[in-house]
Amino acid sequence: MAKKNHQKKQNIKIKLKNMSKNSGVYKMLDQSGNVIYIGKAKNLKNRVSQYFIQSSQNRMMQALLTNIYDFSVIVTKTETQALLLENDLIKQYKPKYNILLKDAKSYPYIYISNDKHPRLGLYRGKKNKSYEYFGPYTSAHVARDALVLLKKIFKVRQCTNSFYRSRSRPCLEYQIGLCSAPCVGKVSDVKYAQDVEMVNLFMNGKSSRLLNQISKKMKQASIDLDFEAAANYRDQLIGLRTIQERHGSQFSSDMDVISITQESNIHCIEVMFVRSGKQIANESIFPKNAKGETCEKVLSAFLPLYYLGKSTPKQIILSHKLEDKTLIASALSTKLIQSPGIHKKHFLEIATLNAKENLKQHLFSSFTKKKQLECIQKTLALPNLPEVMECFDISHTMGEATTASCVVFEKGLPKVSKYRQFNINNIKPGDDYAAINQVVYRRYSGLLKSKKAMPDIVFIDGGLGQLNQAIMVMNSIGIESIQLVGVAKDRSRKAGLESIITIENDKVNRINLTPHDPALLLINHIRDESHRFAIKNHRKKRAVKRNTSFLENVEGIGVKKRSALLNYFGGLQEIEKASIDELQKVVGINLKLATKIQETLKR
Repeated sequence: MAKKNHQKKQNIKIKLKNMSKNSGVYKMLDQSGNVIYIGKAKNLKNRVSQYFIQSSQNRMMQALLTNIYDFSVIVTKTETQALLLENDLIKQYKPKYNILLKDAKSYPYIYISNDKHPRLGLYRGKKNKSYEYFGPYTSAHVARDALVLLKKIFKVRQCTNSFYRSRSRPCLEYQIGLCSAPCVGKVSDVKYAQDVEMVNLFMNGKSSRLLNQISKKMKQASIDLDFEAAANYRDQLIGLRTIQERHGSQFSSDMDVISITQESNIHCIEVMFVRSGKQIANESIFPKNAKGETCEKVLSAFLPLYYLGKSTPKQIILSHKLEDKTLIASALSTKLIQSPGIHKKHFLEIATLNAKENLKQHLFSSFTKKKQLECIQKTLALPNLPEVMECFDISHTMGEATTASCVVFEKGLPKVSKYRQFNINNIKPGDDYAAINQVVYRRYSGLLKSKKAMPDIVFIDGGLGQLNQAIMVMNSIGIESIQLVGVAKDRSRKAGLESIITIENDKVNRINLTPHDPALLLINHIRDESHRFAIKNHRKKRAVKRNTSFLENVEGIGVKKRSALLNYFGGLQEIEKASIDELQKVVGINLKLATKIQETLKR
């Protein structure tokens, strides 16, 4: 091993001595030749040498240095070319020590084609220079919603050209008022061109000018007594003003606003898309492998990864100042603004607020489960952190179609694949105690028989009576390792006012936690999930039962006789009301069968 390390150091030393001082990209390789890190450099020799000369306090970098066995370089003519190449190689190799993004695909746009009757459509990829594009949108779903809105207001076609050329009569879109049907001449070329122009004005943020145009046309149509046209213009005005009220802004440029924040070694990058002065969408990104890095460095790595290969807005507002701002701006062919003016500053403030909130929620969701489990452990005085918890609930309607649910939580999270449902039979309708007794016995006697692991805690949705039934069952089958807990609502049945019930040495303990106690929040989550699952399955069972004819349970009544009865009386309710004499009037139904039907109804 020592010999190999010495040889590795010698090889690296020789390569460093003879390395180019030009700009370029370097690839760090592990012992198997896999690319584990990619970087760019203005001076390759100086930059790569730093890795093997300077000691780093960054754990990620220390791990990288430990695993570097070799490296290779690619010389470029300019630093900008190096940046572009670095981006392509990172996306290709996805090195384990680079700051990475989850998804680097391009975003969708809405476009207007240059056909005789232009179409509105959704597009992602390389742009057609003869088309007009608007966006980008954060998802195809958002873009499609925008297309639906435009279709309702302007009635410009969105069908494919092949569909458009094959029409001999209007399609359904025309029939329901979502297209003016230029394909079959239902609208003049001049009028259709005007509609397309209005779409263009609206998508370019010139809504005030558009509203004035439509208002004038509406008045003129009224003067000309063309009330149908006036009504259409009125509907357009209402739709556009509604949108303007929701997204109004005095600023009309297109830009992306990016804010980054950091807490507990986790970075959150908030990208806010502003188009025509309107905030159209947000995206929160949590980059990988950024632990220990400054916000500035993470943002510098993020921008090329996120934008290269995509269409960028004319300007990008940034929350932090970057050393390589000029280089990145040149590579992206856009303007990077680090000190925005008053009209743009409020967008950055909104993005920063979103970044902080989303990071807070991310941290909360990451760490809250452990905290909740620790609080449950403390509340119930458990020796260990509860890894597996189960909860039972009973559901029925006035005793009908009784079902029981068992939900399983592992490390504070639902394990849906382990959920179980039980049909409860052979009990008095509405007897919840008997139902709990049956389901607990079936569940844990089954686990004992199959020698499967037991949960740490079992919650029973109910009061002292239900809890006692569960304890009785556990004692009867010899299980003592499980902590049994009742979750009882107070008289008001309000969430957050539940009592946690335990029994130790025949002593009943009632624990009342505050509504926002972490332990109670998780217990309520488990209880609510159990309740939801029980109701879901109960409704299924009840629906099946109610949709099943009682005639199916009558011996001697087959398909033909059931059909004859239903045809004669017109339905089950009428059959239930019929007397024995009336039942015998149906072909095939004798006294014996009629009597059996009556007896079945009485059960």
